[in-house]
Parts: sequence; structure tokens; C-alpha cells
Amino acid sequence: MRKRLYIPFICFALAVLSVSEITAQEKFFRAIGTPHEPKVEVSWNRYNTYDGVVDIMQRIAKAYPNLTRLESIGKSVEGRDIWLLAVSDFKTGDPNRKPAMYIDGNIHSNEIQGAEFSLYTAWYLTEMFDELDFIEELLKDKTFYIVPTINPDARDNFMKEPNTPHSPRSGMLVLDNDGDGEAGEDRFDDLNEDNHITMMIRKSPTGRFIKDPQDPRRLIRVESDQQGEYEMLGFEGVDRDGDGRVNEDGIGYYDPNRDWGWKWQPDYVQRGAYKYPFSLPETRAVADFVLKHPNIAGAQSYHNYGGMILRGPGAEEDLDTYNKEDIRIYDAIAKKGEEMIPGYRYLVVYKDLYSVFGGELDWFYGGRGIYTYTNELMVSYLYFHNNEGRGNQEEELKVDKYLTFGDAFVDWSEYSHPQFGTIEIGGFKKNFSRAHPGFLLEQDAHRNMAFTIYHAYHTPKLSMLEVEEKTIGNGLREITATIYNERLMPTHSSQDLKYNIERPDYVTLSGANVVAGMVVENADFNIVKEQVHNPQKMEVENIPGMGTVKVRWIVSGGGTYSIKVDSAKGGVVEWKK
Repeated sequence: MRKRLYIPFICFALAVLSVSEITAQEKFFRAIGTPHEPKVEVSWNRYNTYDGVVDIMQRIAKAYPNLTRLESIGKSVEGRDIWLLAVSDFKTGDPNRKPAMYIDGNIHSNEIQGAEFSLYTAWYLTEMFDELDFIEELLKDKTFYIVPTINPDARDNFMKEPNTPHSPRSGMLVLDNDGDGEAGEDRFDDLNEDNHITMMIRKSPTGRFIKDPQDPRRLIRVESDQQGEYEMLGFEGVDRDGDGRVNEDGIGYYDPNRDWGWKWQPDYVQRGAYKYPFSLPETRAVADFVLKHPNIAGAQSYHNYGGMILRGPGAEEDLDTYNKEDIRIYDAIAKKGEEMIPGYRYLVVYKDLYSVFGGELDWFYGGRGIYTYTNELMVSYLYFHNNEGRGNQEEELKVDKYLTFGDAFVDWSEYSHPQFGTIEIGGFKKNFSRAHPGFLLEQDAHRNMAFTIYHAYHTPKLSMLEVEEKTIGNGLREITATIYNERLMPTHSSQDLKYNIERPDYVTLSGANVVAGMVVENADFNIVKEQVHNPQKMEVENIPGMGTVKVRWIVSGGGTYSIKVDSAKGGVVEWKK
């Protein structure tokens, strides 16, 4: 009896499944440039805690085992894994031998959207691999190393604990910020218990502010000869240690982006530096990974705020590091980025912002010869496409009124403060201003991802343009191979060549008796540079972007042979006769 019921049940289930599939097809219509039916469903209009970030990475790795590998590259101060997702087509070669793009975000814990932008890149590459020839070809040639958050401890602190939009910037080491011999004893106090640290104001006959009669959320500074009604008391909190100051000793003052081993300066020169370069386990973990992966040719870090595509140098004292040939490549990629990401500007850190010593951006390029950008995510242009306003209070109040409908602001409310008496607490929430509102998150993630993919696309791509062979008498043949780099970036940046950071490119001829080997410096006038030792394996200093290198051998005897190009940042190319 059970068997007779079982078969109709299967038929019924298949019928329901068929109807369900038809219904799904009727309900959705494909949008250009977006995964239509992703294996990994992710909402890109919200932010993820550390556990949420790890969950998405794990689901991507599980759904795409032939395209991804998930690994921990180290531990944070509080013992969390720093997860990296490698994305490449593993069926087309060892991912660690392909030209690679490194991407990270969230080095500053309050600059949260870098993790989502990094994750979006991994998700998009895997979901679109079978949809777009361009993505398939890209992952056949390249590898992406993606670390969504390199500050996982303080990311969770920013989200789960009361904070301002600007705190904590550091990791979770608790230090003595105010020099009183105690560490972390006067942190923020969430007086109204809403998980946001907003502002405190108090009525005062000597106050310099009034509430705007047209918009009571807004405080207006009065003219110098006018009397105000309110004084500003700063971010909400109490004086915990009785020193007459509020919130002056919170989570450590150090800056993880001042901890890198290039032009590092101690704290008394560069505020925020910690003990010594790479003294933090999070930055050390990244550095160790990069040192073990010489195939990394390009890098991208995501910060906020301001809508900027930044390159180094971080300090004017480091100007000589950036060679004009490399700047030409930086300019070409970043100016294309300005077209891709409306409202973003291509800037130089020291010249257009401020001086930075010991920054990640400069270590990647100065210390490793890797072309690297930092994007400062989110800019007020995205709200109303207005270039005039960049994050001023008037515009932010307008955004909250017309676009987020009051969700970004905590209305002023009275509070009885133990030290200040009757005050009012209110202001913008921690997840506004620096962080994208949800409706802008996916669009900006996609545009920044497109810029990063463009950068990755222009890491070296080598091919054998032609192999010429001719007989020169006495049983000898001359074999000339022309190796072409099809992309903007050379196999060695000028900084790389200056300090011999990476080994030369090798061009090896196998299967024939090599008598002599040389690099052809001028084919028209037959000017060559001979390599006397081990001529079978020619050492080539550099293969320029959008350029060629010719290598020539004199061989004896007949038979077949093969040629192999082996470049740390340019990958491996083989040719067989």
C-alpha cells in the first residue's frame, strides 16, 4: 500500500516543482549586468557583522568550489580569523601563478562598507562566471585575493556597541589615551540607550546656537553680536574618572593605517603609529600573505569618506618613490575610474589631503612595487548629484527629510545628566554620513568593483607573439621569440626595478642544444645583449606594458623544442613547435 502511494506522491511533487519553476520564470525579468538567479542570495542594501561576512564567504566558497578557496591568513587581537577568499578559474592553472589583484576593506573599523564592496566583488565574479565571456576570460587569466575586513574585532564593536560615525577608528587594543596611568576608563556612554552616540546640548544664556525655527533638528550659530540659546557639550557621555573631561579615554588611539613598513614614523611624528612597523597582528597577517604571493601585481583598499580614488605618496618626503613611468600607468587607470564612478575624484594623498607616514597604500607600492589605490567610499554627490555640497549639515538634513524620511536622525530629547544637569540628546546616527544608506550601497559597490576589475584586467597578460627560426650555417639555427604584454602594467614597476624587489622574468628554451642566448635590444640594427651564463634560461629585466621583448638563441642540431615564459607578476606562457 505504501509503495502505491509513494509513486503518485513523487509525480505530484514533480508537478508542483514544474509549476514552481514556471512561476519563477514568470515573476522575474533579467536586468542587464546583474546575476539573474544567483546561487548565493545576498541583499546588498545592508551591512554585515563579522559573522555575516564570514557566512557570505563560506556560502560563496561552498557554491563555487572550482572558483574559490577560503583561508584564514591570521588572527586579530581578539582572536578572530582574518578570512581571505581567492577567486580564479582553478581549472586553468595554479591561481598563485597567475597575475593577481589583492583587495581589502575596513582597516578602519568605522569605515564599514569596504567589506561589502569587497564581498560584492567576490560574489559578482563567481555568479557571472558562466554568464559573461569577459568574466570567464578574466578568471582564466587572473586571480583575486579578497579580504573583506582586516579589522574584524572593531567592525563588530562599531556595529554592536554605542559609537559615533567616527569611532572606533583603531582596533580593539585598550590603551591609555589620556596619559593618566589607566587604560580605557572613560569611554562613550549611551545615555538614551539607542546604540548611537549622538550629541549633547544644553540651554545656556551664553550659548552660541539656536534651533532653526523651520527645522528644529538643526542648530544655527548666531551672529557674534547676538545671544544664543544652546551650548554644545559634545558627544553623549559622562565623566567616569572625575578628571573634568568626557569620553577622553576610549578604545585605543592608534591607527592601523599608520603601522606599515614604508616611511614609518613613531607616534610623536605620525600620530596613530603604534610600537613599530607591523606591530599589529592584523597588518602583519596581510603583509605576510603579500610577501608569500609575488604574483600580486595590483591592489585596492577601501576606506571612507569623500568619493576619492587615491594614490601615493602619502608624504611629500616620499615624492622620489613614484617614478614618472609608473605615474603614467596610475593616471591612465584612475582617470578611467573617474568616468566609472560619478562624483569620485582622482587625488594624491600628500598633495590633496594630508601627510601620511606608514600607510598601507605606500607599503604596497614602495615596499612591494604593486600598483595600489585607496578608494574613499561614499560622497554626497550620490544624494542629489550636486557637486556644490560635500557632506554639510544642511544637505544631510535634506537627505534625511526627503530620502530616508527621518531614519537618519535621533530627535532631540531631554535627559537628566549627573554632571551637566538638564540637557538634550540627539543628532545623526552612527550609520549615516560616512556609511552609504542602503539604497545607494549596491550601485556604488558595483561601480567601485568595475574600477577594480579594470585595474585587475590591466595587470600583465603575456603571449608569444611570434617565433622565428632561420638556419645560419655550420649546423646552427637562430630562434627568436617575441613576447608581448597585452596590458598596461609592465611585469615590473619602476619601483620594483629600482630595488630589485622581484626576480627577473625567465624565458627558457627546452629540447634543443643552446649554444648562446641574448636579448635583442634593437632588431633593426641587430643590437643584442648576450647572457653568457646559462643561456638556455634567459633573464629578462622587464616586459613593458603594451610592449614586446625579443629573446634569441643560437642552437645546434635539429628536432622540436618548446619555449616557456615564467614571470612572477605576468604568469606562465608556453609555446611548443
